[in-house]
Amino acid sequence: MYIKIPINRHLRILFVHTNFPGQFRNLAFAAQAHGHDVHALAPSNVHPTPGITTTQCVAYRKPPLPPDNILTSRFEADTVRSLNAFNAAKAMAASGYVPDVIIGHPSFGEMTLLGLVWPDARRIVYAENFVSAQHMNGKFDPEFPPPSDLEQAYAELQMSNSGLAMARAHALVSPTEHQRSKFPNQLRDSIHVIPDGIDTEAVRPRPDVAFAIPNTAIVLRPGDEVVTYVNRYLEPLRGIHVFLRTLVKVLDRNPNARALIVGASQARIYGRAAPTGQTWIDIFWKEVQERIDVRRVHFLGRIERSQYLDVLAVSAAHVYLTYPFVLSWSLLESMSAGCAIIASSTAPVQEFIKDGQNGRLVDFFDTEAQANAITEALKNPSAFADLRAKARADAISRWDFQTVALPAWLKLIEA
Repeated sequence: MYIKIPINRHLRILFVHTNFPGQFRNLAFAAQAHGHDVHALAPSNVHPTPGITTTQCVAYRKPPLPPDNILTSRFEADTVRSLNAFNAAKAMAASGYVPDVIIGHPSFGEMTLLGLVWPDARRIVYAENFVSAQHMNGKFDPEFPPPSDLEQAYAELQMSNSGLAMARAHALVSPTEHQRSKFPNQLRDSIHVIPDGIDTEAVRPRPDVAFAIPNTAIVLRPGDEVVTYVNRYLEPLRGIHVFLRTLVKVLDRNPNARALIVGASQARIYGRAAPTGQTWIDIFWKEVQERIDVRRVHFLGRIERSQYLDVLAVSAAHVYLTYPFVLSWSLLESMSAGCAIIASSTAPVQEFIKDGQNGRLVDFFDTEAQANAITEALKNPSAFADLRAKARADAISRWDFQTVALPAWLKLIEA
């Protein structure tokens, strides 16, 4: 149930996302609940979202052979996607569909040419991240070689297509100040910071919850010594290598502790690629497995959302590590769940976690400091009670979808 906010008029709103609904799930349904006519445009390989009318464009198919020039490969792919979306939009227009507002994610090209089809529609572009050689995360972690000249050139050219969509937008929205700060001055000054928002009613402390570890007889409850870690693709960008090294120390010092690790094993998603034929978790688990009690480390893979929320609810110490990159929803949801948070003192985290107020901040690379903070949360949970409460209070007051994000989005849309 969405809080009803008075609106000036009913609009036709078209959402565009290469993996719809993506960041627009809550907003699309809320706009619909407020009486707006909501439609989506997405590639044909994306499952339609029940309740949202979706037009599908042809999905991009990666050529079977390597590109002749790696520097142009991303631009070519984005251009094909933009043309596919353009053709689908023309068919929509021919059938009489004319949106008042188009809200879209530009990073894969689908937004770029829509102004040619509907020149009078107002376009709001989701400014998630501005990739450049200057901000490449490969320079952050000394464990890995710095980016090559070719990688830096690729990063500089990666925004060619989406940058055009942003330059021609009527409004830009970033979910955090850190993400906004990565954009060039010419774009940064026009970006509205509006959070994606959290369903703080659904994501909350639940003292009566129990989480049964799959394929075991183990059932965990709040109060148990449970260390939780969420990393969607178990990659160094979110600190999987550092966490596992920290976990060796934590389990050695806390014989009753268990670790729940949520995430899939893939060779590459956001960060650098793992060596050919391997995944990052293969590499870093092999490094630590002889020094750790493997019976107390539980890799859960990708799990249902209800299970994920149960994991947060039983957490005694939730660890969040990240390079200076886009912030994960999981950090804000762990705040809403009232977790005892131990997080890296990197820029995207510092916007949300204040050390000693609503969590603990530690250096990304300092496994000893991380192990000490986690052990304190396990052994002396009362010391984290106020931090847990403040984390949840901050989530409600600053990032709740219903009372913070939705009013801001509707105000922008209706303007």
